[in-house]
Amino acid sequence: MTPLPVRIAGTGVHLPPDVVTNRRLAETLDTSDEWIVHRTGIRERRWLAPDLATSDMCVAAALPALTSAGCTARDVDAIIVATYTYDQPLPSTALIVKEALGAFRALTFDITQAACANGVQALFLGSLLVETGAAERVLVIAADCASRVTDPEDRTTRVFFGDAAGAVVLTRATAPGAGLLGWDFGAELSYDVEIPAGGSRRPTGATTFADRRHYLKMNGRTVWDTATRCLPDSVLNATAQAGLTVDEVSHFFLHQANLNIVRAAMDKLGVPRDRAPITVDRLGNTGSAGVFTVLHKGFSEGLVRPGDVFVASAIGAGFQWGTLCFKV
Repeated sequence: MTPLPVRIAGTGVHLPPDVVTNRRLAETLDTSDEWIVHRTGIRERRWLAPDLATSDMCVAAALPALTSAGCTARDVDAIIVATYTYDQPLPSTALIVKEALGAFRALTFDITQAACANGVQALFLGSLLVETGAAERVLVIAADCASRVTDPEDRTTRVFFGDAAGAVVLTRATAPGAGLLGWDFGAELSYDVEIPAGGSRRPTGATTFADRRHYLKMNGRTVWDTATRCLPDSVLNATAQAGLTVDEVSHFFLHQANLNIVRAAMDKLGVPRDRAPITVDRLGNTGSAGVFTVLHKGFSEGLVRPGDVFVASAIGAGFQWGTLCFKV
C-alpha cells in the first residue's frame, strides 16, 4: 500500500525520581525480589510523588520531545493524551496539558479506555491528522500513574506497574517511501483486566471503597494467553499489510507488560530477541507509556536510522490491541 507520509520528528520521556525496588515492595507484600524477577523480569519501577498528577508527567515528557523535534508548543496543531489514569473525569487531561504548555492553537483529544493500548491508538489518530492535512505537527503523549490505581495490598497487580510518560511529535515525512506502511487493530470483550467501580454502573461509594473495587483487577493467566497470542498475530498482520515480512523489520517496539511476554512474542515471530528494546526491567509496566519508553530509547540512542522499518505494538484491557508499521 502507499505509505501515509508521517514521521516521528522527536521523542521525550519523563520518569518520576522515586525508584521502587522489589525489595521495597517485599517489605509490605507477600513476595520477594526473586519471585518478581522470575515471573515478570521487573527489578524496579517509578512512582509519582503524591502531590503530582498524570498531566504533570505529560508536560515533563512533552518538553524534551518538542526540543528534539525543533519546535515549540506554539507550533503544535493538535495534542493527543493517551492515559487511563487521567487527572480527574472532567475536564480533559489533554486540555490541562495544552494550557500548561501554552499550546494555544492546538486541538485536544483524550484516548482513555484501551489502557496499555491507548498509546498505539493515539499514534494512529495523530498519523491520520497529519496525513489528511488537518495538522502539521501533532504532539502525542502517553502517560499513566498506575501507582494510584493498584491495590497496595495486592501483589498480583502492585508488583507489575510503574509510573511514566512518553511523548512524540509527528510531522509529515518527506523521504521517498517513508511513513506509516501498515496497521492492524483488534478487540475481544473481556473483564479479566478491569477497574470495576467509578463509572455509571458502579459509582464510587462506601461499599465499593470497602470492597476495594476502585482498584485495578487482573487475571494474569488470561493476560498471558491473550497477549502472547494477539501481539504476534497483530505484528504479522500489520507487516503483511505493508508488504513486508517480520525479517525485514529492524526494531520491535512492543508493549512493556512483562519481560516474559515480550520474549514469548519475539520467539513466536521467529525474530531475534535483541531487536526488541527493553525498559520493563527498570520501569515496570507503565501502561499507555510503555511503547513510548522503548520508542524513545530507539530514537534517542540513535538505534533507528533512515530507511529502517519498525513496528509499535501493544495490547491493553478490553482486550484491545494494535500495531503500526513505519519506515523511517
